[in-house]
Amino acid sequence: MKLLLFLFLLFVSLGAKYLDNHSCNECHEKIYEEFETSAHSKSFFNDELHRKVALKADKTKYECAQCHMPGADNLKDLITGKAKPNRNNKTQTDAIGCFFCHTIAYVKRTHKFNINTKAKQAENYKPSLYGRLSNPEDSDKHSSVKNPIYGKMACLGCHSHKLNDNNVTIFRAMSKGQDSQDCIKCHMPEVSGGVEKLDKKARGHHASHKFLGIRDKVFRAKGVDINITNNKGELLVKLTNKMAHPLIIQPARAKYIEINIKRDGKSIWKNYKKSPKEDKKAYFAYFFKKDGKEVVLPSSATSFKANNIEAKEIKVLKYDVVKLKKNDLVEVSFWVQLAKDECSRVINLKDKSYLKPMLIKRVIKKIN
Repeated sequence: MKLLLFLFLLFVSLGAKYLDNHSCNECHEKIYEEFETSAHSKSFFNDELHRKVALKADKTKYECAQCHMPGADNLKDLITGKAKPNRNNKTQTDAIGCFFCHTIAYVKRTHKFNINTKAKQAENYKPSLYGRLSNPEDSDKHSSVKNPIYGKMACLGCHSHKLNDNNVTIFRAMSKGQDSQDCIKCHMPEVSGGVEKLDKKARGHHASHKFLGIRDKVFRAKGVDINITNNKGELLVKLTNKMAHPLIIQPARAKYIEINIKRDGKSIWKNYKKSPKEDKKAYFAYFFKKDGKEVVLPSSATSFKANNIEAKEIKVLKYDVVKLKKNDLVEVSFWVQLAKDECSRVINLKDKSYLKPMLIKRVIKKIN
């Protein structure tokens, strides 16, 4: 609790005029369009899974605001329960908005979660926005400053780790000592077009603000390699995590392997019958308990375990299968669910797409 109070004090911008996302569109049209399709544009108001988990975890306060509504002008009141999320408040509906991300001055590393320290702004002057560009452009709305933390620490404030009040890890995307360079390289690749609509300095490219992630079909297939080998009735499936973070980082999410061996067009073996959870070694997720009993929501958990693949790690799954013959097909499909089936036990999701598996990658090997 003391840490939260410390957080509130650090999130102070003196006299700064708030620039909403739409106002950025005037000069940064391409970047605005990218942002509007990104996960950063998802908020309490337009992300049903997050909203219902937050409300189920605590009906009196919105502690998730520190990362999911960080630009709110009443952040302290939201976290302590003195205020509720308000759809008419632009600083809240902007989600993880432009003004918030570009006014981070420093990130403080702490045990339970990291803290974004906001830049103090001079009263009655236009705000200063931070970024990575050398010789950045000013505008009539803001001045621009190159800040080295945007290459090293900008992602750490929200994407590093989170422990609940029982000291249980409920989110971990980055390891100690890791910086934001790997995040930017993968999730914000350089794309054509200048940072401004008119590209006055003829830069010709900018860092994508789509913040590519699991919802992008092409992007998610790049994160894992699958290799299939057969050795005297033992099937080996080698999974290589090419990402700079663990395979599973969100507590609601699950990823799993489906193996289907076909002969003459008919399935003769699968690694599970009804549920992918039957194959425990190929079902990757967080599993939480409270006082020894399974719980779905991690906010109250007192312990956890995870079946995961760490950053850059290789994991080999071994199976004793039927004797394979020439021309048999071994089909390995890797799937992701944004919300595990268990989530439906505690929250009623109207949008069933959260529960519907999405294909990450499929590899087919023909036995010679």
